[in-house]
Amino acid sequence: MSSQSKREYQETLAQDRKDQQRQIASVVNSLDVSVFGVLRSIQGVMAAANLSDTEKVEAIEDLLKHSKTEDFDRLKDDLADTASNANWYDILETRSLKLQNRLSPVLRALEFMPTTRAKALQKAIAYFKADGDLSAGHAPVDFLDPEQRAALIRADETFRVSLYKVFLFQAVTTAIKSGDLNIEQSYKYRPMDTYLIDKVRWQRDKTHLLERAGLTEFANPEAVLSVLKSALFGQYETTNRNATNNLHLKLRKDGTFHIATPAMDGREDDPMGDLFPQRHDVPLAQVLETVNNHCGMLRSFEHWQQTHVRQATSHPALLAGIMGLGCGIDVRKMARISSSVTASELDHTVNWRFSLENIRAANDAVNKAMEAMELPNLHRQTHDQLHTASDGQKFEVRGNSLHASRSFKYFGQGQGISAYTFVDERNFLWHSMMISAADRESAYVIDGLMHNDVVKSDIHSTDTHGYTEAIFGLTHMLGFSFAPRIKGIGKQTLYAFKPKNQGADDWAIRPDKTVNEAVVVENWDDFLRMVTTIKLKENTASDIFRRLNSYSKQHALYQTMKAFGQIIKSLFLLRYIDDLALRQAIEKQLNKVELANRFTRAVAVGNPREFIQTEKEEQEIAEACNRLIKNSIICWNYLYLARQIEKAPDAEARENLLRLIAAHSPMSWAHINMLGEYDFSEEKLRDTLGVLPPKRAA
Repeated sequence: MSSQSKREYQETLAQDRKDQQRQIASVVNSLDVSVFGVLRSIQGVMAAANLSDTEKVEAIEDLLKHSKTEDFDRLKDDLADTASNANWYDILETRSLKLQNRLSPVLRALEFMPTTRAKALQKAIAYFKADGDLSAGHAPVDFLDPEQRAALIRADETFRVSLYKVFLFQAVTTAIKSGDLNIEQSYKYRPMDTYLIDKVRWQRDKTHLLERAGLTEFANPEAVLSVLKSALFGQYETTNRNATNNLHLKLRKDGTFHIATPAMDGREDDPMGDLFPQRHDVPLAQVLETVNNHCGMLRSFEHWQQTHVRQATSHPALLAGIMGLGCGIDVRKMARISSSVTASELDHTVNWRFSLENIRAANDAVNKAMEAMELPNLHRQTHDQLHTASDGQKFEVRGNSLHASRSFKYFGQGQGISAYTFVDERNFLWHSMMISAADRESAYVIDGLMHNDVVKSDIHSTDTHGYTEAIFGLTHMLGFSFAPRIKGIGKQTLYAFKPKNQGADDWAIRPDKTVNEAVVVENWDDFLRMVTTIKLKENTASDIFRRLNSYSKQHALYQTMKAFGQIIKSLFLLRYIDDLALRQAIEKQLNKVELANRFTRAVAVGNPREFIQTEKEEQEIAEACNRLIKNSIICWNYLYLARQIEKAPDAEARENLLRLIAAHSPMSWAHINMLGEYDFSEEKLRDTLGVLPPKRAA
């Protein structure tokens, strides 16, 4: 109703503006006569030498009396009407009937948790739920502003009950989003404390919980800030000392800067197609079966209700299910175009064995197998640190989906979702998730970093969409280095501890603002409780951020995360300016995740730009199958390359091959046949459906 009302209101405003423009044109055309003509006549009267002062005054009064101002008065009234909210309220009232039918029973069923805020609104809600008399003098209106109260009374003194209900629904929605109202039955709109470790338990077991989470060193906020203060000042000194010799740094007159990142000589994100079979396309099913023989990934597809009796299923059915979902072909169509697999067998296999947990376990099995290989380590920058990255990719959803959201920029009139994928520098695709296309990706970065037990990230990169100052603070506490590629990085705000001008006289890169230490210290205990909650996996970062972001005003906990994150962000920006190798490593890793996104579409041959599934769990299963196929191809590539190294004729050839592998990406798929095989036999070419009429004898 709201969007329809807004659209109708905009149309009304547009029509009013057209009418006013025509009226303004008419008024402008009459200006010369009604205004300037009168002024010229008055000027002539004033210059007349044969008239006395009294006669001049009388003549001027006569001219003014006959001047036309009706057009101006009417235009003034129209402009005033347009500027008021009267039309908007009329449209809301007209459109509210459907809204009342939908929301009235919902509001009556909701139970709001007690709060000291919004007492006037709570009184109105209680009155509404009790079916009180909604008429003038009876309906509670203290929660409304004066303009809304005035709008409720018509010119004939009657009360606009429908408009009152709309105002009530709007006020409830605003209060829920601001946190002034919390819903007992909701997971998304409960009090912030309910998303964290219980306060009583926290106070009782704080020391033990911090030990379990490995956060004991962060117990004292003053000590933490003292270490960061020293580190930040030292980084300012180092960055500015090296600024004069930094050939890639350009300082602007307005105090901002530009930092360039030259490309590395080798393009590791370029697939190494020349090393793989050129005259033989490897069937995808063969790739999957070969990888299964190496790591046993298909053993992860256990029956949902399996207890004591092991129920076997055929490998062809499992492989067909993986390809049908992962390649976007659809399971039923996969059964129709496949041999050695019946439709009933494939349906039964997918229904009972393709859970999200099973497919993720299969992906982990492939990643563990690659972890045990030596060849993937060629792509690591250092052996004591693992660099990872993540990025989202938009897909349209066919059909109505509660999980999808609309975006004209990406989907036109349709709706869609985002597949958020994580990749490490060895090209392992170690996690993925499906999120609404309207959600900001940054909240899900933490979920991915905390989820996987196979790949342990040390430094993580995203693009600008995956970055916020709060994420900087949270990743630091969780033990990850956050290294995003931020758009317009030279215009980012830099922070310093008080005093801001300490040592800044000869600095080229200077701080813009000071750190809000007070808010960090004041709310540190709650911040530490939140970090412990995430570290012990008692709740996810995305759920906590979803609630924090739902508040119309920034929650104190979010303000603390943001203030702390500004310190960590400033440290990172200063390092980013000074360290070319860091900048290149970030670019290199983000190139890999962009290559992984192209890989995703290459695998999804059936529907490369959309999901045919509408339920979130079905979408996640299909996406996990797609990731399993990609991981299997990468694993097969590593196995094939390892075999080629073994077959090298001498040490020099072996070293040359290793250098070539290290300089290019194993995320290559040109040699894989994902389309199947075509049968051009006479039997298959014959018309079996009677599309053409039979030929008549001559």
